[in-house]
Amino acid sequence: MTGTAAIEAAALGKRFGRRGGWALRDCAFRLPAGRVCAVVGPNGAGKSTLLALAAGLLAPSEGEIAVLGGRPGAARERVSYVAQDKPLYPQLTVAETLRMGADLNTDRWDASVAERVVADGDLNPKSGIRALSGGQRTRVALALALAKRPDLLLLDEPMADLDPLARHQMMGLLMAQAAESGTTIVMSSHVLAELEDSCDHLLLIDGGQVRIAGEIDELLAAHRRVSAPADTVLDAHTVVESRTTGRQLTALIRPLAPLAADWQTGTPTLEELVLSYLRNPQAPTTKTPETVA
Repeated sequence: MTGTAAIEAAALGKRFGRRGGWALRDCAFRLPAGRVCAVVGPNGAGKSTLLALAAGLLAPSEGEIAVLGGRPGAARERVSYVAQDKPLYPQLTVAETLRMGADLNTDRWDASVAERVVADGDLNPKSGIRALSGGQRTRVALALALAKRPDLLLLDEPMADLDPLARHQMMGLLMAQAAESGTTIVMSSHVLAELEDSCDHLLLIDGGQVRIAGEIDELLAAHRRVSAPADTVLDAHTVVESRTTGRQLTALIRPLAPLAADWQTGTPTLEELVLSYLRNPQAPTTKTPETVA
């Protein structure tokens, strides 16, 4: 462990129960500080488990994970975590919840941030948490997380309960936080198009393992979408996925040699990249150099 990354994992694994399956196994990656990282993958892939390990709420079954240069939980005052179920005290009001956040984070609390997030959602500070909709509870949870002014913000499906306009507004707020304070943001989501516009780093988890890790621009530039005659041989390249329809072959590859002049080629979208790896579990792992733990 180098101690210079926001999150760094080596041979990381988490198993639930002595006879339970592995939620994560042999995960290794390094997330540089200051990134906005999308954690993607199918349901049950291990995304929530990874975020809970980084938050210090779970202990690894094997391997190591370091957060901000130390063990998870050691820098708790510098880390905010919003879980998928957005746990809040239902008996409190919105205002009481924010006062609780201020009392628990006296050294870093920025009340103006919390008040702005709540006000932008037209929330009545006197409303009880139990009376709020799912999207409104999400906004209160994010207000608590952002007002803490964390160095690392961990978000597990943070926008799932928000309508499209609220998601857009909240994503803008998160990006402003990252730009303003240099906060490292790690968020899991299934909305790939939304992530491509906002995130600069990707972590694809599938089957409890890291399949892709790196800067999104570098990862996209390292792959090519190819259309060629059906009898084309791709042995000179790393093939992520290929299929033949009639007389045409289409493939996603990592080029290892010059491409033929008669091929139609293009840069894949983030969605095309992720789906190609998910459709082919045998595709080799791809990591950019700075993400290798």
